[in-house]
Amino acid sequence: MSITRFVKPEGLPAFLAHLSKEARVLAPVVKPADKRSVIFEPWKEGKEFTLEKATVPAKAAVLPQCETLVSYRKVKDPANPQNVKLELDDTPQAETTVVFAARPCDARGYATLDRPYLQGPIADPYYKARREKLTVITLTCNSGCNTCFCHWVGGGPSSPEGSDILMTELKDGYILQGITPKGDALLEGSGLDDGADRFKEMEDVRKAAWGTLVKAPNLKDAPAKVAAKFTDVDFWTRETDRCLSCGACTYFCPTCYCFNITDEGEATSEKGGRRLRSWDNCMSSLFTREASGHNTRVEKALRMRNRVSHKFSTYPENWGTFSCNGCGRCISNCPVSLDIRQIVLDAINADKAAK
Repeated sequence: MSITRFVKPEGLPAFLAHLSKEARVLAPVVKPADKRSVIFEPWKEGKEFTLEKATVPAKAAVLPQCETLVSYRKVKDPANPQNVKLELDDTPQAETTVVFAARPCDARGYATLDRPYLQGPIADPYYKARREKLTVITLTCNSGCNTCFCHWVGGGPSSPEGSDILMTELKDGYILQGITPKGDALLEGSGLDDGADRFKEMEDVRKAAWGTLVKAPNLKDAPAKVAAKFTDVDFWTRETDRCLSCGACTYFCPTCYCFNITDEGEATSEKGGRRLRSWDNCMSSLFTREASGHNTRVEKALRMRNRVSHKFSTYPENWGTFSCNGCGRCISNCPVSLDIRQIVLDAINADKAAK
């Protein structure tokens, strides 16, 4: 049996305080605005936090919205000013981090990003440095909701993939279960009460959560069916007719990883400059515009085709699993309620509809 610990609700702040002594703790906090949201922010003692599902996943813990890949400047040799060299610093920016109260779909997002960033021909050193210093504490879901479809794509309310610790809400507190050696080590040094006697209760709660889910359709044919529709522009035009190309679906997604590279500063002077990697949005009309001005995806239908095909066809072709984790954020945050589930089902059932 894995290591388990138990904590009452009123003990959570002390637990976070313990974690924050050794790491940056990212916890979900409420942001009251015109549209209320929940985001992950660095936590410190006395700061309010929530256990609600975050509006925005903590993807930035491993893939920041903007990061410096390398800084550079020209440096003169004091003994010989005519001798000038370019000084580079490409040290990854990484700090020990704990993501607290992510959801299983968010944690699976890290596993999804791990494949291209760590398991490809070349591991990304910046991503790798942050991932190795990351510990993920995931709050399992006690019920499904109408926009979540994690169980469609291989996940579920208590999926352990990508998590180091699974935390489950019981009637009088929370039981924390170590999933990885990193998670076990954290729990061993936490000072929390042993939770072995609550293990059966934890399993019952998780089983009940699975019971709230509606039956999932079989998506085994999705990669082939979506690929078969790739050249059917009329299909994608119909499916995305009301899309605004705002990009909300990509920015709220825990698995999208498109980025842009830009340089800023004065590379030829002593002031120097830096090379930045920033999130980019494949739904933007500028995403595929070339230096010549030519754009291979002028129409929004072709851009959505690329996004859906990557998640349900090309990523599975390369890595054997979907890159969509069913968190439902692209549905709940879409201003026109475009539903990626329906697009995939329509592609699967297109042959039947044509008869």
